[in-house]
Amino acid sequence: MNVFRLAGDMTHLASILVLLLKIHTIKSCAGISLKTQELYALVFVTRYLDIFDRFASVYNLIMKLIFLGSSLSIVWYMRRHKVVRRSYDKDQDTFRYQFIVLPCLLLALVINHKFTFKEVMWTFSLYVEAVAILPQLVLLQRTRNIDNLTGQYVFLLGAYRALYILNWIYRYLTEPYFVRWITWTAGLVQTLLYADFFYYYIMSWKNNVKLELPA
Repeated sequence: MNVFRLAGDMTHLASILVLLLKIHTIKSCAGISLKTQELYALVFVTRYLDIFDRFASVYNLIMKLIFLGSSLSIVWYMRRHKVVRRSYDKDQDTFRYQFIVLPCLLLALVINHKFTFKEVMWTFSLYVEAVAILPQLVLLQRTRNIDNLTGQYVFLLGAYRALYILNWIYRYLTEPYFVRWITWTAGLVQTLLYADFFYYYIMSWKNNVKLELPA
């Protein structure tokens, strides 16, 4: 554990809390992509298959349970909650995520650390997470109606991965033989996808204007 890893985890946790705050207090999921939330639920379900048979630390276990439970609860709220689901913009959130899931699965079967079920699923989760934000970004570009909580959620989600890159750099410089090419590549792709959003978010904050993405 180092300060960059801890900051990344706390930023990731903050992004989830912001989204849950919006859903619980405003009773709205307007501007939130259900497709992206379902992809994140898939990420955590396939990544944490070892949750009950591999114990690293209490901290690690708690974070796994939080990320897994919160992602599934968000999907439930958006699909089943009688008030929240009314604000979901199904007509705009039309990204076909089968074009994400299937290529990621095939890639995980070909490029993985070790060809076992859990390792392939773990690698699959990395590939899916790298591009899971795409439906959300497409939805924001289509609607161009980005409230503060939605903007903060996406920004924090991107910042978490950027902090993890700093964590990897730190570990590479301080730990012998620390090489994770699959993780690094997926994380870099994920961070680059946020670059355009980061620019417009920072500019809107700097100029004190409403955040809007180009169509």
